[in-house]
Amino acid sequence: MSFKALSQSNDKKTHAELVDMEDSALPERVVTVDVAYSTLNFKDALAITGRGAIARPRIAR
Repeated sequence: MSFKALSQSNDKKTHAELVDMEDSALPERVVTVDVAYSTLNFKDALAITGRGAIARPRIAR
């Protein structure tokens, strides 16, 4: 099953895009989310533009 996702990368500059992803791209954890509506708020915009200390790199556990 595929779904829309906001994908962010950060080489020298932060880049975000809306992409189609497959369930197989998700990590092997049990998480179920049923979303009817979604929006981006001010802090989401800061995170995807790289302006502000909102998003940090994920640390593998």
